[in-house]
Amino acid sequence: MIPPHLVDQVIQTAVIEDVVGDYVELKKSGSSFRGLSPFTNEKTPSFYVLPEKGIFKCFSSGKGGSVVNFLMELEKYSFPEAIKQLAQRYGIEIEEEEISPEQRAASTERESLIALNAWAQQWFTKELHESKEGKAIALTYFESRGFRPDILKKFNVGYCPDQWESMSVAAQNAGYSKERLLALGLSKDKDGRLWDFFKGRVMFPIRDVTGRFIAFGGRTLRNDKQSAKYFNSPESILYHKGDVLFGIHLAKPAIAKEDRVLLVEGYTDVMAMHQAGIEHVVSSSGTALTVGQIKLVRRYTKNVTVLFDGDEAGIRASLRGVDLLLAEGMNVQVVLFPDGDDPDSFSKKVSSEELKRHIAEEAKDFVAFKMELLSQQAGQDPVKRAEMIHSVMESIAAIPDGIQQGVYLKLASEELGMSEDKLQLEINKIQRLKLVQEQKAAKRDAFRARQSGVQSAPPQGVQVPQNWSDQSAPPPIELEEGGSDHKMAIDHRVLLERDLIRLLITYGKETLFVDVEPEADDSEEVQAEQPDTTAVPKPEKLEVSFAELMLHQLEENDLPMQDPDCKKVHALFLEALEKGQVPSSLDLLSHQDTSIHQLVTDSTIVKNHVSERWGEVHQIYPARELDQLNKAMMDCMHQLKMNENRQEILRVQEGLIALSAEVDAGDETAIHGMRDLLEKRKLLDAQKREIARYFGSIILP
Repeated sequence: MIPPHLVDQVIQTAVIEDVVGDYVELKKSGSSFRGLSPFTNEKTPSFYVLPEKGIFKCFSSGKGGSVVNFLMELEKYSFPEAIKQLAQRYGIEIEEEEISPEQRAASTERESLIALNAWAQQWFTKELHESKEGKAIALTYFESRGFRPDILKKFNVGYCPDQWESMSVAAQNAGYSKERLLALGLSKDKDGRLWDFFKGRVMFPIRDVTGRFIAFGGRTLRNDKQSAKYFNSPESILYHKGDVLFGIHLAKPAIAKEDRVLLVEGYTDVMAMHQAGIEHVVSSSGTALTVGQIKLVRRYTKNVTVLFDGDEAGIRASLRGVDLLLAEGMNVQVVLFPDGDDPDSFSKKVSSEELKRHIAEEAKDFVAFKMELLSQQAGQDPVKRAEMIHSVMESIAAIPDGIQQGVYLKLASEELGMSEDKLQLEINKIQRLKLVQEQKAAKRDAFRARQSGVQSAPPQGVQVPQNWSDQSAPPPIELEEGGSDHKMAIDHRVLLERDLIRLLITYGKETLFVDVEPEADDSEEVQAEQPDTTAVPKPEKLEVSFAELMLHQLEENDLPMQDPDCKKVHALFLEALEKGQVPSSLDLLSHQDTSIHQLVTDSTIVKNHVSERWGEVHQIYPARELDQLNKAMMDCMHQLKMNENRQEILRVQEGLIALSAEVDAGDETAIHGMRDLLEKRKLLDAQKREIARYFGSIILP
């Protein structure tokens, strides 16, 4: 367990905008930062970071909390893992004992796999630079490709010896288990014996956005055509190839600076670009581009330049992925290299300045490039031209922005010599077909879900009414009465309790003055000394914190919290007040229960608020909640009382219905029970009218 004082130190030291900035392109917005949500596929930014409060809030997903919550949500860390990651980033030493093989086996699976990958990277790199085989074969290969030693070190490349089990044996001798070697795909099992999956290959470590080693790519140095040129690690809890881009951990600062990313195909293409001084470059690791990879890019920029290989097959393969970029709202340019060259080979033939100039000058808009390329290939063949036009329209139809789509449609009409109306009809046809396919897929998924008893999510694009109990609100408290009226009342109570907790968190330290009646002294001596007067003593003014006042009122009015998260915060405030303290938001965000972090964030951040200059500009000064804290608190408490009253009336009503048949049969016990319930109902109705009077309402009998 990490000591609490170290948890506090880490959270107070961590700069949330820096940490979040590793994953999201943040732009200044007043005193906060704003960007596209890393949790949803949104087009309009609704993700906010508030540095002065040390919290984030994503309005599209409902997630929020401290920098620890952010890492836990995005990286799927446990609380200790997130604290350790931040501590490592900021050079804070976590006091832990050296991990023995037994402790390593007992640590979390994810931490153990990350440790194994880090060990493997160091072992591969050592084999490249220190073993005879590595220097003679692998290092010679990299040198023949023109890579400098500093670039090899920058990318931590290595070599797995061309032996059956050298790495597997070394890993087991270092204390790593057979099961984890198999889980990461570093080893394979044959007849109960491990063999090295990457044997005889140069190794390219694949790292996540924070720089941790999560997988490997291996290139064979043999000319055996039956063996795949490249192998990647299999999927694991660390590595999902569709969500990873090679080089992203190094490219982030440069992408933010250039507001553009260069997309290449292979590992060596990325390395060659870095050697030429171009760092805003990533690779899809030789696999087809995926939506997950595009979302990763879009955290940092919407501008993508795809660097095509010079050969026709490479161009055709890349064309298919670019439509995905367009569909995700990216601005796409392409650069073509001379026939036979790829970014790696071309960068070795020209200087760095010439390479940069070529990329800048040869960059073309993708749709225009595609029309030009396919027009040349189709020539005057009518069938091929029809196929070409259809392909271009598919690309334009993928663009989500209507205005941008219209601009490209006009350009296509001029270049292809066809009317915009005809081309628009083709786009409509493509979009209708896509919609039909999506609806069929959604129906198939829903059918499979029904068969398996799992509730499926609604199809994309279908508007679903807001569920008051989802995302930010916890599951409703279950009562024996399962009717919909009870559930509505309970869900409403959750909202009311959370509003009270919001007031408590936001204004807990505010000072209020309350009137306290002076205590009467009934002693005979005092009464004899005091003159006979009818003057009423003035109430005394008592200075209290808002937190003290609210907790006192909750106790006086017998209003316990029922929502689990509200209970936790209420208990923390009670505990602190007993010590003469009022917890701050930062204190609550240091708590290890992350559900409290979410509640603090929801209570702190309001998406829409009145501008500070509203009064100055419009001469209209709306009432501030801060100036009416007592009223806000009492309003909420009366609503809670009304909620309890409503639930009690529902229970009485259900009791009356349950007894009706027995009463009709003349059962004396049931008759007495019904009288008691009717008497209770009368008292509840009177209470309801009293509460309504507080709000200035009249409930007719």
